[in-house]
Amino acid sequence: MSGTASALLAIGATLLVGGLVAWAGSQASVLAFGVPLFALCAAVSFGVNWIVYVPSYLARTERFYDLTGSATYLTLLLCALLFGGPVELRSLLIATLVAIWALRLGTFLFQRISRDGGDGRFDRLKTHPVRFLMAWTLQGLWVFLTLSCALAAMTSTTSRPLGALAFVGAGVWLAGFTLEVVADRQKSAFRADSANRGRFITSGVWAWSRHPNYFGEIVLWIGISLIALPVLAGWQLVTLISPVFVTVLLTRISGIPLLEARGKKKWGDDPAYRAYLERTPVLVPRPPSAA
Repeated sequence: MSGTASALLAIGATLLVGGLVAWAGSQASVLAFGVPLFALCAAVSFGVNWIVYVPSYLARTERFYDLTGSATYLTLLLCALLFGGPVELRSLLIATLVAIWALRLGTFLFQRISRDGGDGRFDRLKTHPVRFLMAWTLQGLWVFLTLSCALAAMTSTTSRPLGALAFVGAGVWLAGFTLEVVADRQKSAFRADSANRGRFITSGVWAWSRHPNYFGEIVLWIGISLIALPVLAGWQLVTLISPVFVTVLLTRISGIPLLEARGKKKWGDDPAYRAYLERTPVLVPRPPSAA
């Protein structure tokens, strides 16, 4: 199968998955412009990425890819708040936590790609229109699925006061967010030191896990799911795929597998790196003293 055919197949599968989740989450969703608001958010998620794809392909650049992802999160939150009727405390809490995460991550990733001058993942994609479109379509699905349970709660016709589970969820989110921020800052500081050029980080939280930032991201989305859960019912429960999707994406598809392969290719012959792999968990942090 040619690269173009594979990309078209991936785009079709992406839209199918997005459509099925949009249907499930639209059950008991408030209406906006005569359609379920949850489904409208799904369409907006893809639409924003397709719009930015056009000038990005013409310029053959991936510079605004991550920034667009964060902007899509914020756009969907805004749509849910503006057209979802009276804003309840649960919706406001979810929107605030996700917005903080999206703004922080988007800024961090944009600064990184501006500093590095590009992202090697896109070298073979950005010169091919269909393959590059596939990447932007996948980002639309990534944002929508990751945010699905949050959007389902924010657009639900069911209303319940915040309970203990919401506060537990907020605490879980805070723990995950803090770990992600600390991990990113420690790695940025490590790379900024010219003495560490060509080396791999083994200090701070990176001594506890080879990918602590990814673990933090998984945890914070579990927290969002806990906050959303009390107002979800029936087919809406399908949207709890959110933290599962994040976990599978980071551990099986685009996160850990790519970075592990890159690390082994670069430092695989280094005894110190092999020792680091042996003593440090891939994902779930474990204090060195417990190793």
